Amino acid sequence: MRPSRIRARLRRNEVVRFGCLYYPTAMMPAHAALAGLDALWLDAEHGTWDRREIQRMIALHHLAGIDCLVRTGSRNATELYHLLEDGASALMIPLVNTPEEAKWLVKAVKFPPMGERGVDGASLDNEFYVRGTEGYFAAANAETVLVVQIETPEALANVEAIAAVPGIDGLFLGPGDLGLRLGCFGNWEHPLMREAHARIAAAAAKHGVAWGRPTRGPDDIRQLAASGARLIANGSDFSGVAAVMAQSGKNFREALGS
Repeated sequence: MRPSRIRARLRRNEVVRFGCLYYPTAMMPAHAALAGLDALWLDAEHGTWDRREIQRMIALHHLAGIDCLVRTGSRNATELYHLLEDGASALMIPLVNTPEEAKWLVKAVKFPPMGERGVDGASLDNEFYVRGTEGYFAAANAETVLVVQIETPEALANVEAIAAVPGIDGLFLGPGDLGLRLGCFGNWEHPLMREAHARIAAAAAKHGVAWGRPTRGPDDIRQLAASGARLIANGSDFSGVAAVMAQSGKNFREALGS
């Protein structure tokens, strides 16, 4: 089974560097690898992805030598571990509010004795069974990464109990959803958001799991890493296209006038 770059970084207590992929842009994994990223976060919660597109994109991540972290809104156990069979190194699950939900997710995506994931072994994650299944189940449990998102006041209240669930590897703050629910949408420096950061960081440190959130630039990345965050996202195909198109319009106006 392919070793996970995300897992390797976390074992060394290093920052996992990843960006976000909203659309099935074939060139992105190669350019992310060239830029030194460890992974791309494929957003199948808000983006529209055909299952074959997801499979193809995960394979392109493998070809580029980086991890694919899939964020999915699905709570169907078969669909979740199918993503791992397709070669996803990590899953990010949004809106996880209770330790009971976290326990159910671990049960769904980990093989026994940790969970109840169904057995196949003939997919990309096990190199299509070319070497059989010796060591596969233990490797799958050790190398795949399960990240849950803390995005509501209920999740924030339960964050220590969620972090304590065996098999949960990371907590990822969703500043948009949490800010909306706390009444401070868009203001990441609001006292309520600062308090949320502190609570998530403390829970992660106490239970030995990683935590993080999206970032807005180098100063934000630096401050977040200094506070102990190890799951740090920056940049996306959406923001890249928006920036390039804005610059293109500016270039035309400067050259040709309004």
